[in-house]
Amino acid sequence: MNERQLTQDHLAAYARHLHAEERSPGTIEKYLRDAAAFLHWLAGQPVTRERARDWRDDLLDRSYAPVTVNSMVAAVNQFFAFLGWEDCKIRSLKIQRKLFRDDRRDLSREEYQRLLDTAHNLGRDRLALLLETICSTGVRVSEVRYITLEAVRAGRAEISLKGKLRVILLPGKLCRKLKKYARAKKITSGEIFLTRSGKSLSRRQIWAEMKRLCKKAGVASSKVFPHNLRHLFARTFYKVCRDVVKLADVLGHSSVETTRIYLMSTGSEHTKILRNMHLVQ
Repeated sequence: MNERQLTQDHLAAYARHLHAEERSPGTIEKYLRDAAAFLHWLAGQPVTRERARDWRDDLLDRSYAPVTVNSMVAAVNQFFAFLGWEDCKIRSLKIQRKLFRDDRRDLSREEYQRLLDTAHNLGRDRLALLLETICSTGVRVSEVRYITLEAVRAGRAEISLKGKLRVILLPGKLCRKLKKYARAKKITSGEIFLTRSGKSLSRRQIWAEMKRLCKKAGVASSKVFPHNLRHLFARTFYKVCRDVVKLADVLGHSSVETTRIYLMSTGSEHTKILRNMHLVQ
């Protein structure tokens, strides 16, 4: 059998394929990043299943988290499928299902408020409003572009992503803030959150702005990223309605099991449950 040599041309073709499939920008970026990492690791060696396994094991040796390793394996397997190299696919690591989440990465309501207060004190009103928008609606960072002036006027945003359409209701107080911001920035239609040159805010720019804010707000950087605002929304929403199916619909999850991960109790909460069982005399 001829040796399978992976090249930059393969990556370029894969990028065109992902765009043609209308994958989300975040998905395209991740798949290409992981495929490129595998290509770099190969260092010119031919692709085989054995070498793919060695790459997976090397990621573990370099202290990548098992969940991260599995996400990278899934991305490279997708790449193999595109190339027609099905026999090169490898299995993911087997990970025991978590009973509780790491509360050291949880963003609390108090920390969220500190971020907002600090952003306002620094004159970063756009960033403060962006944090409030993500946290009060549960939208993904890739969905911020659907927060348009038209959506604000209607009180609802129609989000089309990954072939699915869902409607997000916008809180009245948020709509009033967004309208006021739009008037101040002379935005008459379209997206609310734009750069100075009028372009959409990128995922990378939003991430960078949040990271710069966290130090001044006295909040650990490990807790400050867009998806953690979505987690805070999910936990708060569930405390109010106690309906995991409705929450899954709001978040745009295909499976309720995905939503349950957001609601997993923390380690400290789990410890409290064990203590209250009073089984140690």
